[in-house]
Amino acid sequence: MNLKRILRHLSIGRAAVRRVFPSRAMHDIENAIRSTEARHSGQIRFAVEASLELAPLLAGQTARQRSVEVFSKLRVWDTEHNNGVLIYLLLADRDVEIVADRGIHVRLGQTVWDTICRDMEKSFRDGKFEAGVVAGIHAVGEHLSRHFPAHSGNVNELPDSPVVL
Repeated sequence: MNLKRILRHLSIGRAAVRRVFPSRAMHDIENAIRSTEARHSGQIRFAVEASLELAPLLAGQTARQRSVEVFSKLRVWDTEHNNGVLIYLLLADRDVEIVADRGIHVRLGQTVWDTICRDMEKSFRDGKFEAGVVAGIHAVGEHLSRHFPAHSGNVNELPDSPVVL
């Protein structure tokens, strides 16, 4: 049990999300998802969570484990071509995780997603939260464009709006 991590999570609430992602930033993130999805047939979701609840925190839940739960909860897996991608930020840990459905993950592998996550985390360390998320969205979008280019029948299967958990 990491006491320092527990105290950090207990001291960070939803107000912290609003501080680093004011409504204008959330609108800009939604627009980045929308514009990126115009170039491919994949689906991108962005979710941010201030901190973990006490029980999962005491059980040692990691950001990766939580991101897989969120991927399921938001039904990112429920796309026609299995090409949904979740970008998940656990603000208390400043940890970014990308969970990609099997249709795109099999083509790229975890190393690609980890590189995008580390680049985003560097932006966060510099206090550039919105810029980091938008850059991450564009990086994911580039890979989706390469493997799942847009076509005339593109359907937006998942909402583009960011999710605050």
